[in-house]
Amino acid sequence: MKLGIFTALFQDRPLEDVLRLLSGLGYETVELPAWKGCGHVDLDAVEADRGRSLKDLIRSFGLEISALSNGREGHLILGPHDWTVDRWAPAQGQAERIQYGIARLKQTGRVAAMLGVPVVTGFVGSPVWDKWYNYPATNEKAYEHAWSLFAERLNPILEEFGKLGVRFAHEVHPTEIAYNIEMAEQALKTIGNRPEYGFNFDPSHLVWQGIDPVVFIKRLGKSIYHAHAKDGEVQSDEVSRSGVLSSGPWTRPDRGFRFRVPGWGDVNWRRVISALVTVGYDYVLSFEHEDPVMSPEDGCEKAIAYLKPLIIKKPLANAWW
Repeated sequence: MKLGIFTALFQDRPLEDVLRLLSGLGYETVELPAWKGCGHVDLDAVEADRGRSLKDLIRSFGLEISALSNGREGHLILGPHDWTVDRWAPAQGQAERIQYGIARLKQTGRVAAMLGVPVVTGFVGSPVWDKWYNYPATNEKAYEHAWSLFAERLNPILEEFGKLGVRFAHEVHPTEIAYNIEMAEQALKTIGNRPEYGFNFDPSHLVWQGIDPVVFIKRLGKSIYHAHAKDGEVQSDEVSRSGVLSSGPWTRPDRGFRFRVPGWGDVNWRRVISALVTVGYDYVLSFEHEDPVMSPEDGCEKAIAYLKPLIIKKPLANAWW
């Protein structure tokens, strides 16, 4: 298993400078943001160049690309499609936004194939993200309809990914149609367990719901195609007042729940890494920095310092005892 990092934390800096910093810290792979305006990957430019310049740049620092990430534009596939996503979607109108999201995710897959990158990470959104609570009771029907839309819109994308030899790793996330173990299993069932579709495992989105990340790994391990190293903290002194569903800026110090750098939250990384090895996952742990306490520089330094000694380099093949 290799240690990587999602470079979005430094998207205001030139990619070359970011790669120099990360390779110097010992990271082995980078997960690159690929939505419009992200600063690190211009899909149109990379596609026109057949990926040559970007591949050369990454290799010059001794790094590999673990995945291209397009959560923002992929989120438009199922929505929402209102004013809250105006900055992600230049197209106007629901139909136009859906087609834009589909086209951009397909393009991300094409560019990934050109770069020799096997995984695209991201979101597909949810038309029922606000209906998880079953009241009114018709919310159940709303979910049934949402799953049919999920299959209708995602299957053509997966068809193209299959032809390209690329897999889509859907991040199980609070605003996605697949946000917990049950919904992740339903997603697999809905698209017929096709091999192009799996998950970007992120334990931070599970611990806030009271879900043991290890249970997710053991039940869905064969469908984990990429993994985020991000921690989450339920603040015991704040949760009794704020709860785990608190809103407002992520930088609020009094939130009941907040994201943390690995080792600073509630995720038991020894159990998580052991479970990943046990189910045969041997790809990348990609650090994602969303910690409101420490700077990106502190975060990327502390994450690799904490995780590197925990990486199991070679699983046991035969027991000698």
